[in-house]
Amino acid sequence: MSYFDIMVYPATISKKDEIIDFAQRMDTIFMEYGAMRIVETWSDDVPHGTTTDYFRAVAAGEGEAVAVGLIEWPDKATRDAGFAQMHNDERMQGPMPFDGKRMIFGGFSPFLDLKA
Repeated sequence: MSYFDIMVYPATISKKDEIIDFAQRMDTIFMEYGAMRIVETWSDDVPHGTTTDYFRAVAAGEGEAVAVGLIEWPDKATRDAGFAQMHNDERMQGPMPFDGKRMIFGGFSPFLDLKA
């Protein structure tokens, strides 16, 4: 069954084009190392909660949106091998156009997969 990496991060609205360019470059590399599908999203209809929400989760401030990326791998072994190789890939080096310290990320094993 597939394995997923999910990232949630603050995205400065005025840097949207720069963030999209960065995602396209990075996602091409993820695909080279075995990712099957990548979806990058920009907050559009995300409410501010009373206890917690996506904005609080990444400490998004004025002028920032929330972006979410999802990478689908064939399995965890492919993902782990791809990540190990990417750490040595010089294309993965350099600054990010967002504050990576406020990014939330992790790997997830699906427990239910419904399709239309």
